[in-house]
Amino acid sequence: MSLKPVPIQPVPTETGRIARAAFPKGNPYLTLRDRLGTIFADDDFADLFPACGQPSMPPWRLALVTIMQFREHLADRQAAEAVRARIDWKYLLGLELTDPGFDFSVLSEFRDRLLRGSAEERLLDKLLEWCQKQGLIKARGRQRTDSTHVVASIRLLSRIALVAETLRAALNELATVAPDWLRALAPLEWFDRYKRRIEDTSLPKEKAAREVYIQTVGTDGFRLLDALSGPEAPAGLDDLPMVKALRQTWHRHYSRMTPEASDTRGPGESSVQLKPKQELSRATEGIESPYDTQARYRNKGDTKWVGYMAHFSETCDDEAVHLITHTHTTPATVHEAQCTQVIHEDLMEKGLPPREHLVDSAYIGAELLVSSRDEQGIALIGPPRPDPSWQAKVEGAYSIDQFAIDWDHQQMQCPQGKVSVGWKDRLDHAGHPYIRVSFRTQDCQACGSRALCTRTTAPKPRVIKLQPRLSYEALQLARTSYERDEGFKLYASRAGVEGTISQGVRAFGLRRTRYRGSAKAHLQNVAIAAAINLDRLVAWFAGRPRAKTRISRFAALAPEHAMSPG
Repeated sequence: MSLKPVPIQPVPTETGRIARAAFPKGNPYLTLRDRLGTIFADDDFADLFPACGQPSMPPWRLALVTIMQFREHLADRQAAEAVRARIDWKYLLGLELTDPGFDFSVLSEFRDRLLRGSAEERLLDKLLEWCQKQGLIKARGRQRTDSTHVVASIRLLSRIALVAETLRAALNELATVAPDWLRALAPLEWFDRYKRRIEDTSLPKEKAAREVYIQTVGTDGFRLLDALSGPEAPAGLDDLPMVKALRQTWHRHYSRMTPEASDTRGPGESSVQLKPKQELSRATEGIESPYDTQARYRNKGDTKWVGYMAHFSETCDDEAVHLITHTHTTPATVHEAQCTQVIHEDLMEKGLPPREHLVDSAYIGAELLVSSRDEQGIALIGPPRPDPSWQAKVEGAYSIDQFAIDWDHQQMQCPQGKVSVGWKDRLDHAGHPYIRVSFRTQDCQACGSRALCTRTTAPKPRVIKLQPRLSYEALQLARTSYERDEGFKLYASRAGVEGTISQGVRAFGLRRTRYRGSAKAHLQNVAIAAAINLDRLVAWFAGRPRAKTRISRFAALAPEHAMSPG
């Protein structure tokens, strides 16, 4: 498909006449076309198409249809049918009433072009550019961020089913790419063992039979991997996605004796063993399905899932339309604090950095408070995570904030008036700097309040791990600011982004991925963000006020002082 950009024409006269007659009280898509125009132009996607070849559908229309189908939670076939059949869609797209539309496969081809060109962000950025030009969104305002879990479009498999299905998926891929080589390699029992999906077969129920099956699958996998590494294997097979998944899964779940150790194994002892669960590598390295190798398992509070995390940032200035400015998608195992810096950098690149960024405690760290303020001019606002030490959780115990710090003389004074004798700069296992402060052994041993300071029974002094001065002071300031009334009231407006997350989940299909892989999951989140923005712009143009949080009639009767924060 090639692209021959042409000027965008006005809405056909007959389409406009029929649309206005059909919607005398207005329609969101009619409002969007009249107020926003087409948002996109063919030139916005010109770099994604070759100069020669059969002409493609105008990409500005495909971009709009992509956003509209996520706004209405439609599949590709349903979206293509809506282009053919619905007057409001034809009005927004500027089509004649007699236009037959296009085949639904065009939409998936357009998404693939966006992904290959790393252009999925344009679905949101072009809309934000229009809003900036209209003065609806400005840099250095107030923004807020929150995240939610997104479930991958895969089946959850037991550990046994996972290894067997991963091997079966690799065999299917090799059967497509190198059928003759695989036919010569595979023993006859493989065709019976791996001919159908593993969850559709009856796995052994008794423990002994299950162990035999697990070892058999492991041996089959190692045999295939050894053949793939051999000189007779066709070139390039090791680079196939399912083969990579097989190698990674076997490395995590199986162990194999060396040839020397195999010669000395006992009767009935297999050279291939399934690793105990406690020996498995971290969840960040664990593939949960061969069909989506980027989805990860996470346990967060009471929520357990396999998939991704979606982070949404939006403006929240008073008396202004609240628009989503940024989306960020990660595997589920990536912690929120690892995303704060990335979100700030992306907002800076868009020209939409906030002055105040309201986030919950998961996004806040001492180093992030300093770097955001000094490098990007962004004030992170929210409750920092509490001191994890036991002293901070026991009433009367000596937590770190009860020690007086003399930064200039590099000393600390404990609540009993004793002064530290050691002050050393160190790096932790992750390379982050900290200060190791120690007290005199004699002072700590003779202290009558030792039980409030340390639980060690050995004759050792209290040792404190102290953050660098800028980080420590920024963290203390954030804690005291949040505890004051004005700080708590400012942070209270962060709760509005939870409504955005709820809107995305309930009305736009945010909870589950339609497609597999991190890149496609992110494209889905970007399209959902653009669709939510379109809805909010329609409401803004119509003068509809933002809905308030609903409470029951009985709760509304309670005096203000009687309502707890929960």
